[in-house]
Amino acid sequence: MSASFRDFKNNSLHSLGNITQNGAAAKQLEGIKIENAIGFAQVPIGIAGPLDIHGLYQQQKGVMAPLATLEATLVASCSRGCKVLQACGGVHAAALSEGMSRAPVFRFSTIRDAVEFYRQIPAHFEELQESAHSSSRFVRLVSVTPHVVGADVHVKFVYTSGDAAGQNMTTIATQKACMDLLESRKDLEPKIIGFFICGQMSSDKKMSWGNVREPRGVQVLAWATITNEACQRILRCNTADLSRDFASMREGMIRNGGMGTSVNTANVISAMFLACGQDSASVLESGWVQLTHEHDPKTQDLTLSMFFPSLVVGTTGGGTGYATQREALELIDCYGPGKKFALAETIAAFCLALDVSTTSAGTTNTFSDSHKRMARADKMSKI
Repeated sequence: MSASFRDFKNNSLHSLGNITQNGAAAKQLEGIKIENAIGFAQVPIGIAGPLDIHGLYQQQKGVMAPLATLEATLVASCSRGCKVLQACGGVHAAALSEGMSRAPVFRFSTIRDAVEFYRQIPAHFEELQESAHSSSRFVRLVSVTPHVVGADVHVKFVYTSGDAAGQNMTTIATQKACMDLLESRKDLEPKIIGFFICGQMSSDKKMSWGNVREPRGVQVLAWATITNEACQRILRCNTADLSRDFASMREGMIRNGGMGTSVNTANVISAMFLACGQDSASVLESGWVQLTHEHDPKTQDLTLSMFFPSLVVGTTGGGTGYATQREALELIDCYGPGKKFALAETIAAFCLALDVSTTSAGTTNTFSDSHKRMARADKMSKI
């Protein structure tokens, strides 16, 4: 236990007497970026793959993905999906665009004043941009969009943030830009009577249709074609039946009012986020995925595509510098500058692999059996 922890207020060390498996000596806690650090939660990491990825930014053969998970069957299922995709030439992927948003609120005495400020926002863009850019050499403000809500004006700031995910960077930049704007407008009409940094229009770590329409993170697409021969040989079902079950799940999702049409992509997203030093809370906004499928009745080929509007990832900053997470990023050649889009494409590719495998397990009625065989306590590996 670290010396700094012993100095906690009220000397409440006695409450931690049962924490003995935190996996950390005091020296290992140096440089940790959280408060009151006492150690690490040890999550098993498995390797799924191999998978050839033909991306615009990730162009590696035989990629092995690190998955930090407590769920038995996940690594095996993802690897099986990789096997069938690999037999058909791998996965194609393309990072399409990016953005990281913050949306502060400016308050006014009347709706008329709010409307007037709304109309003035475009004229302030260069001023806001200059202030924001002064806070970081990486952040770049690309747009500001005002929205009137009663006597409030929510202004959505959208940035690029280099190879960082950018949540903190854009928060600092937005605060700086808004404080400078408040100062420059202190004697101007309409009078701003209040300010709040986060009015929830950027949907940080929450699902929203706004983050589907435009990216908060990296917008990425992954796609592949599965032949009927490979499907039968590896997944033990044919592509027609697999396509039918993809359609059934989509219709069920619609009837239930679900958001997105993927099967269980959050499993891979969360597992790779933990392994690769990403913000695990961003799984919620990153997990909206649109899965499409098209079955060719002549060739029996099944083509699948998976669209991620807002995959919040980074390859510098945050948790990417910790030893385990850096090794995981290096394993998939996604550590450091110039690798953010490659990481997004890699995660998308392995999500597609898992959805193929999970659906086929349902098609062959082996889904529950695999969990029975692999997830029971007496079958689990010793860690």
